[in-house]
Amino acid sequence: MIPNQRVLILGFVWPEPNSSAAGGRMVQLISIFKEQGFDVTFASSASDSDYMIDLESLTVTKKSIALNCSSFDVFVKELNPTIVLFDRFMIEEQFGWRIAENCPDALRILDTEDLHCLRLARQKAFKENRKFTTDDLLVEDVAKREIASILRCDISFMISEYEMELLQSVFKIEANLLYYLPLLLEPIDYSFIQNLPTFEERQHFVFIGNFLHEPNWNAVQHLKETIWPLIRKQMPEAVLQIYGAYPSQKVLQLHKPKEGFHIMGRANDAQEVARNARVVLAPLRFGAGIKGKLVEAMQCGTPSVTTTIGAESMCGDLPWNGFITDDPQVFADKAIELYQDSNLWLKTQENGFEIIARRYLKSLFEKDFMQHILKVQTNLKPHRLHNFMGTMLQHHTLTSTKYMSRWIEEKNKKI
Repeated sequence: MIPNQRVLILGFVWPEPNSSAAGGRMVQLISIFKEQGFDVTFASSASDSDYMIDLESLTVTKKSIALNCSSFDVFVKELNPTIVLFDRFMIEEQFGWRIAENCPDALRILDTEDLHCLRLARQKAFKENRKFTTDDLLVEDVAKREIASILRCDISFMISEYEMELLQSVFKIEANLLYYLPLLLEPIDYSFIQNLPTFEERQHFVFIGNFLHEPNWNAVQHLKETIWPLIRKQMPEAVLQIYGAYPSQKVLQLHKPKEGFHIMGRANDAQEVARNARVVLAPLRFGAGIKGKLVEAMQCGTPSVTTTIGAESMCGDLPWNGFITDDPQVFADKAIELYQDSNLWLKTQENGFEIIARRYLKSLFEKDFMQHILKVQTNLKPHRLHNFMGTMLQHHTLTSTKYMSRWIEEKNKKI
């Protein structure tokens, strides 16, 4: 237990662990701080949602804050946090200069979730029907903003090893500014595995993904237009159920029960859906980070078929819990093979449990995580001194973003 540590988390949205992997990730971070005895306050300028987690049940203080308003300065001075965690770079852009000015000794941490510039650059290359290269990142405006945010912070949590390597090789970010912290899961015990639905008890293919996330919507389109017809050609009675939070009208219009293509909307319990499905399909053609839907499939003992983008940085050198392919016909063939072959299904299910046990257990990371935070806290002045690019960017941010925000605040007073 570490006394007298106050963590302020500045959220892009209020956490919705049942809606997205990002929401689940945030709850994991909150839990690890709480378990170490930290006092945690979660603040956001977002509106409340029907699906947000009850922060008070986690003994976390909830605080609504305003953008471009000096009331935040009063709040943060009074709270006087020892650690400030920014939920994605957009939040650091908005509030980072205020933290630097009002709480200069607070450790500033950025939780990237995934590398936004990588996801957007891949998306742009895909839409332009060309192959993505790392040069695409160098001309991406979001990259300039995101890399500046990483440099201004003392530590940036990275969920993907590939993205850590990319930041160091392409953008020349110093390794001591980055910290690998994947999803933090509890172990899967033997009794849980024994009580999972068997191969014979499960049915249907399933896709699960938040529809506010563009890679998910694109994957569903790819399923509908290309992959699902190939599967149905060989399995005329096959059923695919598409689950996801915030489906738009264009998503709902894809509902075609006669074709075995069912738009189910939000899952009340995504894990229950995954547990009862026989195979998860995730033909993601662009994106970044770790795919929560695929980790969840492994936890539920459900094999999956995905793409190289979908599986990126997820299994290391371990065999996948299903198949990885970018070829639509191979994707369809392997999905059918998994669906029909119980021995293959059981073998790939075991692969998933092994990936969880060796790469995602909280116990593998929590001790080093705390030690690293305390080490950087203890050596904060020399740590920042050796990050000249970061201090330079912080200086210019304080003299530009600050005055833009002050101008907006004054303008709002006159309205």
